[in-house]
Amino acid sequence: MDLQEWNQGRLLDVSGRYWMSCTLHAGVKLDVFTIIGEEQCPVANIAERLDADQRGVEMLLNALAAMGLLEKAGDRFSNTPASRTLLSKDSAEYIGHIITHHHHLVDSWSKLDQAVKSGKAVRARASYSEEEWRESFLMGMFNLAMKIAPRVAKTIDLSGKRHLLDLGGGPGTYAIHFCLNNPQLRATVYDLPTTQPFAEKTISRFGLTDKVEFIPGDYLEQDIPGVYDVAWLSHILHAQGPKTCRRIIEKTVSALASGGKLIVHDFILNNTMNGPVFPALFSLNMLLGTRAGQSYAEEQIIDMLSSAGVKAIERIPFQGLNDSGIIMGVA
Repeated sequence: MDLQEWNQGRLLDVSGRYWMSCTLHAGVKLDVFTIIGEEQCPVANIAERLDADQRGVEMLLNALAAMGLLEKAGDRFSNTPASRTLLSKDSAEYIGHIITHHHHLVDSWSKLDQAVKSGKAVRARASYSEEEWRESFLMGMFNLAMKIAPRVAKTIDLSGKRHLLDLGGGPGTYAIHFCLNNPQLRATVYDLPTTQPFAEKTISRFGLTDKVEFIPGDYLEQDIPGVYDVAWLSHILHAQGPKTCRRIIEKTVSALASGGKLIVHDFILNNTMNGPVFPALFSLNMLLGTRAGQSYAEEQIIDMLSSAGVKAIERIPFQGLNDSGIIMGVA
């Protein structure tokens, strides 16, 4: 986010920016971009395929065109290169799942003042609720991970490592890319049973069923099965309070062979907790949706690792989407 000087115009722009978000969400939910595909479609045809009011559809299409997500010629609309690539389900680079997940968060964000006053969540955890929410959450995580997992796998040296634990790994995206980049490596994704169908579908899609396995379980309630020489904890600490994070790290260390690597990937705040912007806002998202979750500062994560006996802790020179970072140490 551009931290330029605040003025009346910028305040009003930020205050009303959710109009654009909701317009994008509606376009994705209605699957407008897939319907249009490679065509130049008249409004009437799109409205008919949506079984929707033509006036409402035309207003939505005009707004999407004004945002630069559609092109308009006469009464016909077509995709832009960006919308065709990122917002059509026919594209391998489709990111609609994470956008749908953002849509599911809107109601709770409108109650942020209530959460701040009470200190309590105002929504159920998306990953535990109804199927549509769960799919958008898990496949949304896949959307995001696919943007950076190939780069992460090239950044971290796992030569000589044989067995990776992807703790709370969801669809297994990182485990997959670590194995693709390290032929000697096999991986275990350990996550909730509800995640298993999504993970197995993703693993199969990459042809790695012989190298990446999924073990169902709850790492909050159970010990971590197996012994590993590297553990990858991506975006799981922020969902928990400090005490639970320490317990997760201690369990992970117990599952690592001596000299094994423990790698944390998360939205990391600076040590004064007031930036970068996305991790600070994401901390509020955890207030809205978890009992005790938050974004953590670099020194907090380092302290958690050190307290669990992890040595040689360092921040890897890597910056992912939304200021995610990587901290690594040796058990």
